[in-house]
Amino acid sequence: MTEAPWLTVVGLGEDGLDGLSPASRQVLDRAEVIMGPPRHLSLLPETGAERVEWPVPFSEGIPILTGFRGRHTVVLASGDPFWFGAGSVIARHFKAGEWTALPGQSTFSLAAARLAWPLEDILTFGLHAAPLTRLRPHLARGLRAILLLRNGAAVAELATYLNETGFADSSLHILEALGGPRERTQKISLTEALLGSFAHPICVGLEVAGPGQAVPKASGKPDEIFETDGQITKRPVRALTLSALAPHRGEHLWDIGGGTGSISIEWLMSDPSLTATSIEPLAERAERIRRNADALGQDRLEVIHGTAPEVLDGLALPDVVFIGGGLSEALLNWLREHLPAGTRVVANSVTLESEALLALWQEKLGGELLRIELAQAAPLGPRRGWKSAYPVVQWSVTL
Repeated sequence: MTEAPWLTVVGLGEDGLDGLSPASRQVLDRAEVIMGPPRHLSLLPETGAERVEWPVPFSEGIPILTGFRGRHTVVLASGDPFWFGAGSVIARHFKAGEWTALPGQSTFSLAAARLAWPLEDILTFGLHAAPLTRLRPHLARGLRAILLLRNGAAVAELATYLNETGFADSSLHILEALGGPRERTQKISLTEALLGSFAHPICVGLEVAGPGQAVPKASGKPDEIFETDGQITKRPVRALTLSALAPHRGEHLWDIGGGTGSISIEWLMSDPSLTATSIEPLAERAERIRRNADALGQDRLEVIHGTAPEVLDGLALPDVVFIGGGLSEALLNWLREHLPAGTRVVANSVTLESEALLALWQEKLGGELLRIELAQAAPLGPRRGWKSAYPVVQWSVTL
């Protein structure tokens, strides 16, 4: 016979017990331990249960919670624990059958109701524990989004960031303590956001306006959005390369010879389920990749300073490999010997030596060879002519 779960995650709103379902009330009444942030605990009357404040950082609470195994334990979370909440973290650390969840009304639903915004048309972000740069790929005139922020001071930080990115005409709907007796809603400008004081818990309805540069949704982002020392896969070639890499949901990329990180960053922009590791032998460039990834909201990019294939041992195996630099016989041999069948490999070359190497390996393993030749109009005396770039040879193969 299966035992009942000892752990229940309860979604709590700012109205405390008033907003709880009968099932949630019943669970709280029989709880031996109630664990949660101090603000959540303060919303409940005394029940006789042991009360434990969840520590900061959040990860330190998991060992404490594990120590209550076998006792009826409730963890308090905000609203819906599985929408930018604690639910998914707790679920990763405990077996199915040990825990259950009773969600409350989400902050996003309450905010959409106050603003009369259809949730299916709105982007939602949990930025209470994530950088504001997560917004960067999405910032464009006309965007509406609902953001969960860390605290009241983060409103001024958001206003500063929008100013810096060229969207100073944006409007903010400040929604404080939604669903409780302290609820307050106001629409303000960025200037008012910089001068104001706001109470926690807080979320913001964002309406983006201003002349800032939006990041295109298609592959081949503008070269200008990347910090570079000139070592970058140029936009048209990058678009063709991303097409050859053909990202699928949940896949992991190795970007070998990362340069500025443009390939792995665009890969991550394709879908939030994607992951990537960029390997770069030059320390200065590895640091630049990190800055580019952070600035463009792709802080989940893993950056490795080292030379392939020497640093590849021990890394999580990829679904796809891109070789943009450091192409060698040793590297190709390592990939063939260590990666499983079905791994896709794409390599770009610009030198005669690397082109000859790709031609040799295409003869061995098959795949497709593509020669990319581009030219741009440029001044030629008083007129114009075509200025050709170095041709790029691209090899694509499935091992």
